Amino acid sequence: MSITATGNRISKTEVLNTLFLNGLASGGAFAVWRKPKSNKLEFIQDEQSAPIRVNLELETLPAGFLVHPFADQEDKKAYFIEASRYFHFHLDAESDIEPPEWFSTELGEEEEVKAQIAELIRARSFSQEKPAGVCDQKAHFLDLVQKGIEAIDSGLLEKIVPARTRLIDLPENFDLSQTFTRLLETYSNSFVNFFHIPGVGTWIGASPEVLIETKGDQFYTMSLAGTQAARGENPLKSAAWTQKEIEEQAMVSRYIVDCFKKIRLREYEEHGPKTVLAGNLLHLRSDFRVDMKSTNFLNLGTVMLELLHPTSAVCGMPRKEAHDFLQSHEGFDRSFFAGFLGPVNIQEETSIYVNLRTANLQGVNAILFAGAGVTEDSDPELEWEETELKCNIIGKFLQNPFD
Repeated sequence: MSITATGNRISKTEVLNTLFLNGLASGGAFAVWRKPKSNKLEFIQDEQSAPIRVNLELETLPAGFLVHPFADQEDKKAYFIEASRYFHFHLDAESDIEPPEWFSTELGEEEEVKAQIAELIRARSFSQEKPAGVCDQKAHFLDLVQKGIEAIDSGLLEKIVPARTRLIDLPENFDLSQTFTRLLETYSNSFVNFFHIPGVGTWIGASPEVLIETKGDQFYTMSLAGTQAARGENPLKSAAWTQKEIEEQAMVSRYIVDCFKKIRLREYEEHGPKTVLAGNLLHLRSDFRVDMKSTNFLNLGTVMLELLHPTSAVCGMPRKEAHDFLQSHEGFDRSFFAGFLGPVNIQEETSIYVNLRTANLQGVNAILFAGAGVTEDSDPELEWEETELKCNIIGKFLQNPFD
């Protein structure tokens, strides 16, 4: 592969390799993503080397990409990758792609480029906000779930969502472009993303959960909970949900409705729950829509973002008690796992997702994250199995993207 002159048409693989190489070599922050059920791959790059942090006022932010950790910062700010450069192309394009002017970089052969990207990942993916401790011990997680059940039985909590980690080695010839391509191909209903903020974090993921979305006058959010493996030729029709899973999803929906009530918003549409497919997993989902213009709530995106995060699907209920329980017993810093991320004010759309099914790249290793919704009917062994399934969603492609 060689790109020698601006304006040459190049293949999708060459474009992806160039995006990752230019982004990592630049010394600045960048993000690459594809929204659910979309064929458009998008890229932004911030030419500033120092990380930017902004207030969560979505309607006034410039075009960019927002990243916020699970735990609120004291000043409630989020990291922001401003779109100094923006580029997109359609993955289903039949012909090669005409790159922008700033693609006029001399590249070597494909294998050489992939080796350069792997070397940059090893050198630059360490972060200051590395999760404190790697809690991947099964005994620790089973004990955590049991403590959660006891807290529910005592009346302290209605639901808790404990999480765990798994540390894996990245292969010596780790191929970031191939890994990302396989995630795109496998998880068409998810927000497939990669972002790198120097000194802060390097993450890759495929999240199935929208936190908030605004497009024109329309606001959208969802309640997503319940997990089972997709089985058979038609998993959507053959899925059977337990009472525990149905109630778990209903709690998340009630939480959203309660947020609407807090701001006295009564005019909204609710559809669901229905079974949805996310890769090889099934979930229960309900959809909520609001016309921001007719309800006179033009800043609803910002208002609901503050009210919803962290949702009961990633934290528990009641929110403060659940959050305090996790801080006391979970044993590690979630960092950006179960936080939120996504493009802001790009082509008049803002799409913020819960950062699930994600991995933090750390040099020659990656840290996988997964949580499970615990109610009074939970079985610790089954919750462990659920987290194993969730870790594999990203982990299997990091270790072998050619499977």
